[in-house]
Amino acid sequence: MTAALEIVVALLRDAAGRFYIQRRAESSHQGNRWEFPGGKCEAGESLPQALSRELQEECGVTPVDLWPWRQLEYDYGDRQVKLHLYLVRQWLGEVGSREGLNWRWSTADDLQQLDWPAANLRFIRDLDQLPD
Repeated sequence: MTAALEIVVALLRDAAGRFYIQRRAESSHQGNRWEFPGGKCEAGESLPQALSRELQEECGVTPVDLWPWRQLEYDYGDRQVKLHLYLVRQWLGEVGSREGLNWRWSTADDLQQLDWPAANLRFIRDLDQLPD
């Protein structure tokens, strides 16, 4: 069995309590579903370093307030992932997709109505447990 992919996930929450989400590229694993920004950790990177790099690459921002919230593992059958979820309340830069993906700000209630990769469903219903 191969080791789980280490994935960092940013829960970017604005002052109004909304979350930044983006739609995965059609050609990617779990394509066309909504996701929070983030991605795979590269060799030698710490989790915060990986999250900072991914946010720069995907959204054009640098996190300045990271709070580790939760970890979970999920088996998709064709790959196993270990998600490291971080609440990001402050960042430098203007949020937007640098990869041409569809994106928006959504409330926690709205997120539950969208199509997500299965691993994400395990924590979306608990977003109201995040600290202010």
